[in-house]
Amino acid sequence: MIKVSVATDDGTTVSQHFGQALYFKIYSLDNSEVVAVEMRDKAHHSHGDHSQEQGQGIHPGQLMIEAISDCQVLICGGMGMPAYSRALDAGMQVFLTNESDIEAAIKAYQSGKLVSEPGLIHHH
Repeated sequence: MIKVSVATDDGTTVSQHFGQALYFKIYSLDNSEVVAVEMRDKAHHSHGDHSQEQGQGIHPGQLMIEAISDCQVLICGGMGMPAYSRALDAGMQVFLTNESDIEAAIKAYQSGKLVSEPGLIHHH
């Protein structure tokens, strides 16, 4: 079983910025077939707020990755280098894509045709 997380604001489109997305749509795949789909709230922070969470010592970006720590794949339209590095460090395969339709992105992933675009990493 593989879990694929997609950053989204509405459950239909791929969010163009991981850090600003409101939700994760999680697809559980068994032999490339979708067996379950769920929506999860995503910890988020305001643009430009890359400070530590007050009093907790946990960066908001780390909380975002922890929310999908059971996922092996992350799909989003773009993300900052710190978040990208955190996802890779967590063992995730990250796909940055211009595909805006979640269903199309999942189908491309299932067929092995989803290509990651490294140019979509935002260098803060």
